[in-house]
Amino acid sequence: MSTLIIGILLPLAGTMLGSAFVFFMRKEIPDRLQKTLLGFASGVMVAASVWSLLIPSIEMAGEKIVPAAVGFLAGIAFLLLLDVVTPHLHLGSDASEGPRSRLSRTAMLALAVTLHNLPEGMAVGVVFAGESHGLTLSAALAVSIGIAIQNIPEGAIISMPMHAEGNSRWRSFLIGSLSGVVEPLGSVAILLLASTLGVALPYLLAFAAGAMMYVVVEELIPETAQGTHTNLSTIGFAIGFVLMMAMDVLLG
Repeated sequence: MSTLIIGILLPLAGTMLGSAFVFFMRKEIPDRLQKTLLGFASGVMVAASVWSLLIPSIEMAGEKIVPAAVGFLAGIAFLLLLDVVTPHLHLGSDASEGPRSRLSRTAMLALAVTLHNLPEGMAVGVVFAGESHGLTLSAALAVSIGIAIQNIPEGAIISMPMHAEGNSRWRSFLIGSLSGVVEPLGSVAILLLASTLGVALPYLLAFAAGAMMYVVVEELIPETAQGTHTNLSTIGFAIGFVLMMAMDVLLG
């Protein structure tokens, strides 16, 4: 039980740690560092989606591809629908356009990250629920640790611009941290439904993978490709991908 609690809370701890950068750094994250961190986060999420979610989904379905394909596409569609119907800001977008107030900008930026954190929380819940269906506890922890690592740069990338816009350090930290609260909530919701998951588990694993991949393709990769220092994003991606892959193989 203690391992389960730690696994559920680790992603939130990663977000809080990243948000705490606002106490130790300047108002703005250097462009080189931001590009590297975004690339790193992308690499972690892609590797987690493949090794920790899609491959186990296929194996759990008896090497059948349909559950993985259906679940993956459903995850993509779910995040696409949220992006369409929910007003929010994309990472790296210029929120100064239009008559929005600073509070509105802060709220919408936090909402964007919160929406993207939901599938990560679901992924943690699904892999822990899958422990009784063949997934190992160490593999579940690998997903949780990987998402926590990915959340560190994400937390910093949210809290630092908020402080640069005039919010206090504590306000920026709290809003950045609160964006990660949805992750343990999503994990707990999935775990409460674990007894009824049954044959749906392969679909849910792939669903979480699709949702996470949507975040990478829609938000992270486009941001890393803008401006200069894009090579640092590529290096960060490679490091994040290999790190998450190694964790999943070694711990799984």
